[in-house]
Parts: sequence; C-alpha cells; structure tokens
Amino acid sequence: MTSFFESARSFYIQYERYLSAGALLTGFIVDNLTLKRIDFLFENAVMFSYLLIAGGGILLIQYGQKVLPPRQRFQKISVFFPLLVQFSFGALFSAYFVFYSRSGSLTGTLFFLAILLTLLIGNEFFRTQYKKLVFQISIFFAALFSFLIFFIPVFMDAMSMAVFLLSGAVSILLITLLVYGLFKIIPARVIEEKEALFKSIGGIFIFINVLYFANIIPPVPLSLKDIGAYHKIEKKEGGGYFVYKEKSSLKIFEVWNTTIHRAPDERIYVYSSVFAPTDLNVDIFHRWQYFNEADGKWITANNIPFPITGGREEGYRGYSLKENVFPGKWRVDVTTTRGQIIGRINFTVISTEQTPILFVEEK
Repeated sequence: MTSFFESARSFYIQYERYLSAGALLTGFIVDNLTLKRIDFLFENAVMFSYLLIAGGGILLIQYGQKVLPPRQRFQKISVFFPLLVQFSFGALFSAYFVFYSRSGSLTGTLFFLAILLTLLIGNEFFRTQYKKLVFQISIFFAALFSFLIFFIPVFMDAMSMAVFLLSGAVSILLITLLVYGLFKIIPARVIEEKEALFKSIGGIFIFINVLYFANIIPPVPLSLKDIGAYHKIEKKEGGGYFVYKEKSSLKIFEVWNTTIHRAPDERIYVYSSVFAPTDLNVDIFHRWQYFNEADGKWITANNIPFPITGGREEGYRGYSLKENVFPGKWRVDVTTTRGQIIGRINFTVISTEQTPILFVEEK
C-alpha cells in the first residue's frame, strides 16, 4: 500500500501540469453535459459540494503547512491538497460559466463572462499560488459570492436588489466563518495577513457590487430560451403560439439580424421564451429601440412589461407588438425590472407595398 501511494505521489508530481489541465477540460465538458437547470437540487448540491471541498482543502493546506511536523504521514499527502482545491475551483468556475453564459445577452454581459473565463482558464496556471493564504481566500470568496448570486434567488423564489444585497451579506458571513476557522488553526498567520485579507475580500465585494449595479452581471437565474421577430402571432388553443415569418435563404444569420419586409399598416411582433426557476414569478420587459443614424445611438421607443411564471423547461412564452414601425435598424431587449438584459433580437425593417409570402411555425 505504501509503495502504491509513493508511486502515485511521484506520478502526480511528475505530471502535475498535464493532470490539472486534463481535469480542467474534463470538468468543463462534464458540466456542459450534466448541468441542466439552475434550480435543480442536484446541480446546486454539486456546486455546494465543490465549495465545501475547496474550503476544506484550504484548511487542510494551512493545517499541513503550519501545524504538523514535516515527517508525519499526513504531511506526505499534503502535496495533493492544492490539486484538490484547484480542481474544485476549476469545476465551480466552469459551472458558473455554463449558467451565466446562458443568462443575458453576449454583448451586454461579455465583460463579466470574460472574467469567469479568465478565472476558469487561469485556474490551470495558478498551481503555485494555491499555497498562499490570501490567494486561496480571494478565489474562494469570488466563487462563493458568484454561487450565492443565483442560489439565494432560487432558494427565496424572488429576484430584487434586496435579494442581491442579501447574497452579499451571506457571502461575507460565510467567508468570515472560514477566516475564523483559519484563525483557530494558524492565529499568527491570520493576524499577520489580516490587512491583506481585508483589502482582498473588500475589493472583490465592492467590485462584484459595481458589476451588478452597472447591469454587467447576467440576470441569473433567468435565461432566454427563444426569441424572434415576426409579421404576426396567434395564440393556439390549449397554449402556445403560431408565428408567421418570412422564409429566409440565410437562416443561419437570423439570430443576428432578421429582415422584415413590412407592408403599410402592418404590425411587427416580437416573441420571447424566458426560463425562470419553479415558483419564481417576476416581471420582464420588451424594450423596443431603433437606431438613430444621425446621432449614432439607439433610442427607446417603447418599454412593454408583462409577468412570467417559472418552472417550464422551455421557458415562459410571451410577446409584444408595435405599430407604425418605420424602416431602419431595430432591436428588442428582453430585460428585468432593473434593466438587466436577458436577451436581444436585432432586425431590419424594409418598407414594401405587399406582405411577402409567410410560413407558420408553432411555439
């Protein structure tokens, strides 16, 4: 048994870089295939377990480094603790990237997603940093706060500024408990680095709050399942809709910019399907905007609210319409009450004398 352990330890030390990169890639693939809904118990239990493993790993690293004599058996396995913490953080940030990227438009939340992607990819290059206390606590706090941002709304069946502030308060409470646990293990080290810990945790807390109030953080746990601009929408008996659209030879580009040939007095409809967790009922908005070529700016023409009900796998379906849509570039943002962008449809309106041939789809 001892020889097997020593062989495994030597193999890990020799191939540490490749093992950590392989674990990162595997974790990202597994998360994409297995993490289905942000409100499912399994998904949240898995992410919470990763947080526990990361927190426990940090305690073990510090315990092994500062308390135990170097020749004890426990000290021999401490080489694996940074890998354990690294794997947990890699799994967490890959899960966050999966869920956050499903929520919000790419253009509206690209900066925040870039941060998550940097943490995810950079995780493989931070191996030597995982033994440093301030670095460990900083990454753990970022992971903890990112988790609570969507877990608290799912748990409370509510989304609001107050719920976000509660998420921040709970994250501060939990990171304080972790630091207190470390103080019991390595009091001198915590006292020595308390100023750096305070600045790091405070800086991350302020930074995430700035991102939230600037509407840069995606509006998790909401996510856009479908969106489209159409000539006509009719409600079906028993639920669902019929949508009438032009046939496009460039269908692959419709997601970026739909062209609508509008006849005189014709309305334009925008349909959206937004997923919300079970029992989470909120208001969303269809914000109609046109592009002012003279000023080079998007101008809001209408902001139409309607409530959605959570729980449906394919999302809650609804639509808005607008009359007197003049030719030019238009877009409709699907937003929260605070203005966070859940999704967006861009379309170009071209005037025509006669409505083109339409075909029908079911939604």
